[in-house]
Amino acid sequence: MNHEPYMKQIPNLFTLLNLVCGCIATILILQPGESIVAIDGAAFKMNMPEKIAYASFFIFAAGIIDFLDGFLARLMKASSEMGKQLDSLSDAVTFGVAPAMIMYQLLRMSYLKEESALETSILLLLPALLIACCAVWRLAKFNIDERQSLSFRGVPTPITGFAVAALPLVIWYNSWNLTDVILNRWVLYSFTLLISYLMVSDMPIMSLKFKDFSFKNNQPKVILLVLAIVLAIVFQWAAIPLIYLTYVVLSLLLRKQIS
Repeated sequence: MNHEPYMKQIPNLFTLLNLVCGCIATILILQPGESIVAIDGAAFKMNMPEKIAYASFFIFAAGIIDFLDGFLARLMKASSEMGKQLDSLSDAVTFGVAPAMIMYQLLRMSYLKEESALETSILLLLPALLIACCAVWRLAKFNIDERQSLSFRGVPTPITGFAVAALPLVIWYNSWNLTDVILNRWVLYSFTLLISYLMVSDMPIMSLKFKDFSFKNNQPKVILLVLAIVLAIVFQWAAIPLIYLTYVVLSLLLRKQIS
């Protein structure tokens, strides 16, 4: 019996595991474990939704799996159009819908700090869904854009998902006392608009794949790697959004080389 056709489905199974992680993350996000007490309709007590922090770990785990499925597909020579479509559909959930739900909950938490929290309209929270919409647009664009073999056009969806997933961890571990900054609704709205725009923009973004082992051919990536390590040591979880911004700025500075 020839098992080769079945073996070539292994990368696709990893892709589906990416999707499972995204679904679990979404479930955790939607039941965040908040404790709210209203006193005279004005005062509220709120606990940090630790389940959102757990969801962030599932998103990061999905990122590792997302790398592995591509690696296995190349190793086993099992790349296929089916795998390409499965990858995009899974990424849409894990790095699009789940981060959008994180932003939705963070916006909700930002309004819960106000005396008029009970009057908060859901319309004020819906801008978070822009992340999911732009992520899906970015993935669809990537599938049909032949210019993105050596570099990207717009920031990749998984990288954007990591930047959002880091926010609950920054709050949970209270990295650099940034909780109040992150739970400022204007910061959240601005961040949402920025990352959504960068996903669907036509801006050249460098690929993170190393061409070979030489420094000359990989200089921008080595610089980014060194900066990422330094930022991680200094800022802990807060480093991830900073690494995201560094990645974008470095790509802008080197756009003539990577376009």
